[in-house]
Amino acid sequence: MLAVLSDTHSADGHDLQGRALEAVREAETVVHAGDFTTEAALDSFYDAADQLFAVHGNADEPGVRDRLPEARTLNAGGICVAVTHREHGGATGLALFGRERGADLVVSGHTHQPTVTETEDVTLLNPGSHADPRGNPAAHAELHPESGGVRGEIRDRDGSVLREFRVEGR
Repeated sequence: MLAVLSDTHSADGHDLQGRALEAVREAETVVHAGDFTTEAALDSFYDAADQLFAVHGNADEPGVRDRLPEARTLNAGGICVAVTHREHGGATGLALFGRERGADLVVSGHTHQPTVTETEDVTLLNPGSHADPRGNPAAHAELHPESGGVRGEIRDRDGSVLREFRVEGR
């Protein structure tokens, strides 16, 4: 399983609780789309996750920005995943970002709003924020590899499924 998170905005730790904490502990890989805010928060994710695959966000302090790239791409569960905190141009900009990288799925953050948007050739996922939801449900996403792609779920803090989706590999 891949746990997908974003927008921690913490001064001193990962601020994981409930299902998000369980998901990070169970996941083979944790994907984080930025805005840890501090190096202490980033380090706590490295301590909690078996493998952390992260980018920096606009609210990250310089020490975090120095340690993480602005964008990354990984192959997981039979799909190509492109990760960035935000892309100017909204959904169109994110879709172009994904196409440029040959991605099946684009993970982003910034809005704190958990969403899934399916475009013609790429799925856009914002897992929301597990720690600083700003009027949205405290949320994260979980990706489960299945034949030919992944089954995804956006879950709230108590583990309830807010949205299900599927991403096919190319």
